[in-house]
Amino acid sequence: MNIFRIIKSAIKAILRNPTRTFLTTLGIVIGTASVIALMEVGSGAQETLEKNISAMGVTTINIRPGTVTTGGVKSGTRANLTAQDAEAIRNECPHVVAVSPVVSARGQIIYAGKNWSPYFITGIDEDYMRISNWHVEKGSEIDASRIRRGAKVCLIGSTIVRELFGSENPIGKDLRIQNVVFKIIGTLKSKGANMFGMDQDDCVFAPWTTVKSRLKGAGQSSLSSVSSSSVNTSSSDGIYTTGVSFYPEIKNADRIPPVRFVNVDSISASADSLENVPKAVEEITRVLRRTHRIAKDADNDFNIRTMSEMSDFFTSQTKTITNLLLCVALISLLVGGIGIMNIMLVSVTERTREIGLRMAVGAKKSDILRQFLIESVVMCLMGGIIGMLLGHGASLLLAKLMNWPSAISYLAIVISVGVSAVIGIVFGYYPAWKAARLDPIEALRYE
Repeated sequence: MNIFRIIKSAIKAILRNPTRTFLTTLGIVIGTASVIALMEVGSGAQETLEKNISAMGVTTINIRPGTVTTGGVKSGTRANLTAQDAEAIRNECPHVVAVSPVVSARGQIIYAGKNWSPYFITGIDEDYMRISNWHVEKGSEIDASRIRRGAKVCLIGSTIVRELFGSENPIGKDLRIQNVVFKIIGTLKSKGANMFGMDQDDCVFAPWTTVKSRLKGAGQSSLSSVSSSSVNTSSSDGIYTTGVSFYPEIKNADRIPPVRFVNVDSISASADSLENVPKAVEEITRVLRRTHRIAKDADNDFNIRTMSEMSDFFTSQTKTITNLLLCVALISLLVGGIGIMNIMLVSVTERTREIGLRMAVGAKKSDILRQFLIESVVMCLMGGIIGMLLGHGASLLLAKLMNWPSAISYLAIVISVGVSAVIGIVFGYYPAWKAARLDPIEALRYE
């Protein structure tokens, strides 16, 4: 018998009892559908995560204050970062292309009797939009001149536009933030929710000098007690008092002097490429340890985080959950394979006389083995194809009803079909081997 006649004979035998064949392959169908659906949902989640990380800036580096160690004991107090730290990073780190001090505030915003509490009221530098990969949709950006003079201007996100202005053009309108009037100079392109579920468009951006001095109460009076012998660090906008020493000389390493400078909440920076992020982090660490006068054996008083770290963390978590669910789906395939073996053993018993008759007219043991093995593989492949279609449909249904991300996974299709064929061979071999081992005379006598 050639291979085509064997396949034809196997398909006829399968279709002889369609109900039993369907119930036999049901385990394979469920297992394959589960694998396809889970892998497509997992692939969609992975793509969404990568888009969110990309939207936040894959080369972004965040520097935040850390704890202070006094006499070898962490006191829990916060050390401060300054705009001068950001300037030092800009000037001394060749792999850093953009740096921005960041100051955060909270409060209500009011326009024409309407009020709103945004997620973010953030003070930024002119480089911040480049760092965060954000663009102004209408109007103008916050430039260096506005930051130098502490201008009361702001950019607003699309959520603020929708909630306070509706169809009205907000450009040029006055927006009151904590009883301080800001002029809207631009609106931002929509970014949607981030990976944490927060609406990124529910935001207000203003010059960090303005947010620090107007919204956080950081006036110049707090600096008046600083010694005039300190280093002059004034800027052309008049925001800082002259003669402020940002990190005075430390005579006793165990005694950290009181903070007497205008601090910022954090510093955002951007490396020149994704590959150079680690080098940029090393450069920033070296610069800040020098400007903060940290001893060689002392811990950093700042923390540095990158988007690549965050991406690696969430990617590993997503893969772990997906792999766990895939293990459950593969168990279904294993159970389906056991069902295939059981039915094939029953089929061998029922068709004993047929096997004996085939052997009597010249069929070889290898022909009988191939016939039953092909029957097993065909049933598994049929179940795999049906499961593939059902799994893809299930992933699309989940994406539509529950807004879960979904993406076609060609790897999942190849794996599912391949696993189905392997299951057919593995679990169908023993019944086929048993059929091929039958004695023709005994098989013809079988009742």
